[in-house]
Amino acid sequence: MCRAVVTAVLRMILRSRKFRNKFVSLHYAFTLVELLVAIGIIAILISLLVPSVALARRAARQAQCASNLRQWAIALNMYAQANDGWFPRRGQGKNPTNTITWYDDWFNELPPYFHEHSYLDLVNAGLQPGPNGNSVWSCPEAVGPPNVYGRYFNYAMNMALSVREAPYPDRMTHVGSLSTLVFMADGPTGNCSTIPFNGLAGASANFNPVPRHNGQVNIAFLDTHVAAFTAAYVGCNTLGDSAHPDACNHNDLRWYWYVPQAPGAPWGGP
Repeated sequence: MCRAVVTAVLRMILRSRKFRNKFVSLHYAFTLVELLVAIGIIAILISLLVPSVALARRAARQAQCASNLRQWAIALNMYAQANDGWFPRRGQGKNPTNTITWYDDWFNELPPYFHEHSYLDLVNAGLQPGPNGNSVWSCPEAVGPPNVYGRYFNYAMNMALSVREAPYPDRMTHVGSLSTLVFMADGPTGNCSTIPFNGLAGASANFNPVPRHNGQVNIAFLDTHVAAFTAAYVGCNTLGDSAHPDACNHNDLRWYWYVPQAPGAPWGGP
């Protein structure tokens, strides 16, 4: 595209001159003014094109992240179909992930459904996912080191699903609309589960979803569709409190299928 524009500019300059012959002389040369004009036009065109290219690359990285999340959501559905509708566990809660040996956590149960090794197997083989990876474990926009235990995640399961405190994990048929309940989202690099929450006044909770795509969070839902939402809408560090931890629920975006802290609720919130 740039080459075509530059060629058109040079042709305009050539046609603006009067020539003795019908064809351009082989000895023709540009004047200094013409060269400066051409350079100025090219500089303007580049300044217009470079931001567009950057936006296109950013959109491509967000699309790759969305594709990864959809693979995880498809694997969840395959797992549920093979296990009478039951989900895997979410892993650890709000603290940085340390324990990876529970076989029923999502990062160990789901990878075989897209022909990948479990997280535990990768760690044992010295192939633990890490920064700048290029796999279904890695978001192209993720920034940050592994946590203090050396664990590294880019995606995190909904912390309100299949909690360890409950005797059984959640089940596909008992959580309401699959198209509105969150399964997985862009998460902190040290946590395997996430949920919007503002734990203390003026202090962010380090397990919140991460709006790493130009202020947006990619979210995969239980029905396998993926959508992007602004951090403010998701509720990253702005909604949710110790008294009403379900305040981050919307009609089209739910983190809880139950009322936290209500009698019989499997979990009271972070």
